[in-house]
Amino acid sequence: MLLAEGYLLPAAALHVDGTVSENGTNCASLNMNDAARLLTFCMFGRPDGVDAYTRITAQLRSEPRTWLVTGAAGFIGSNLLEALLRLDQTVIGLDNFATGHQRNIDEVLSNVGSRAAARFRLIEGDITNVDTCNTACDGVQHVLHQAALGSVPRSIKDPITSNKSNVDGFLNMLVAARDAGVARFVYAASSSTYGDHPGLPKVEDRIGRPLSPYAVTKYVNELYADVFASAYAFTSVGLRYFNVFGRRQDPYGPYAAVIPRWVANLLRDRRCVIFGDGETSRDFCYIDNVVQANILSAVGERQSGTHSVYNVAYGARTTLAQLFEMLRDGLVSYRPEIAGMSPDYDEFRPGDVRHSEADVSKARRELGYSPTHSVAQGIAEALPWYVENVDSYERASV
Repeated sequence: MLLAEGYLLPAAALHVDGTVSENGTNCASLNMNDAARLLTFCMFGRPDGVDAYTRITAQLRSEPRTWLVTGAAGFIGSNLLEALLRLDQTVIGLDNFATGHQRNIDEVLSNVGSRAAARFRLIEGDITNVDTCNTACDGVQHVLHQAALGSVPRSIKDPITSNKSNVDGFLNMLVAARDAGVARFVYAASSSTYGDHPGLPKVEDRIGRPLSPYAVTKYVNELYADVFASAYAFTSVGLRYFNVFGRRQDPYGPYAAVIPRWVANLLRDRRCVIFGDGETSRDFCYIDNVVQANILSAVGERQSGTHSVYNVAYGARTTLAQLFEMLRDGLVSYRPEIAGMSPDYDEFRPGDVRHSEADVSKARRELGYSPTHSVAQGIAEALPWYVENVDSYERASV
C-alpha cells in the first residue's frame, strides 16, 4: 500500500492508537501527525522514540494494567486519562477539584466511548489526606502523580497552601504507593527547579537556587523520591515539565497559563500583557509530548529501586513576543480584526525565570522520548479546541 508517492508501508505499521499491524495498515485511520511519523519511518527508518512508544503502547494493549492518575480532572491529568483509556487500560482518577474541572472528565469519557469509560473510576478526595491516598493506591500498578498547586505567583502569595499540597501531599502519595507495592511512580516535577542557574540549555544534573516557594516544593519532591529509592528501593521517575500547553488547559482564573489566557483574550478583544520586555523565553511543550513521556517513563525498561529525573520539553526557545505573534496570526482566520493587535507591557514579575530551554537528550537516550509536536504544530492543533470551548470555560469561571 502506498502512503505517499514512491513510499510503501512497512510490514509492521503504526496505528494512531499505538497498535502495530504486521501486514500493512489502513492509512485512513491515521491522523496527520501519525501519518507524518509513519512517513518518516518509510523514508529514513524507524526513529528510536517512535519505536519505543509504539512498542510500549502495543504491549499495554496486549497486557492491560491498572493505573492511578492524580489530578485526573486537571489539564495534564485528563489528557493522560484519555490516552490510557484509549489504550484499554483500567484507570482510577483522584482529584479534589480545587483546580480541575468535572467537564474535563466528562469530555474524556465522551471521547473514548462507553466501553472505555466503564474502565474508569473517580475518587473525589485530597492528596493531603493519608487515608484517601491509601485507598487510591490499592491494587494499582502504576501511578502518574499530577496533583499539585501550580503557579509561581500563587506560591508567592500563599506559600503555606502550596507547601501543604505539593510537599505534604506528595509525601502522602509516595508512602501510599510504596506501601501498596506500586511498580513505578511517575510524578510531575518542574523546570522551576533550575532556579537561577544561568546555563542553557538546562541539563538535569545542573540546577541553581530556587526563585519561588513553588520551585522549592518541586525540588523537595525530587529529594524525597531520591531518598525513597535509596532507603526503600522504591522506583520513581520525575518529569521536569517545561511550560506545557494544549487542549483542556483553563484560560481563566488568576493563575492561568500564558497561552490559554492570551488565546481567550484575543478572542474576546482584551489586552494581552507581557511582563518585561518581551524577550523572556520559554521552552513551550505540547501536551502530546508530555503524555508520551509519562507512558514511556511508567512502562519502559528500568532498573528497580531507582529514581531518575528527565526534562520534558520540545527543546527550543520561544520569546513571549514571538509567542504573541504566533497566537495572534493563528487566530486571524477566526477574528480578522485582531490582525493589528499588539501586546501591552508591564514590569517583570518577582520569581520569574528569564530564559528557559531544555536539553532533552537524556530522555531521548534513556526513555526513547521523541517529541512529536513543535510549538507551532502544537498551537495549530490546540487553537481549534480553544475557539470551540472558550465560552464554556468563561461561563464556568463567573
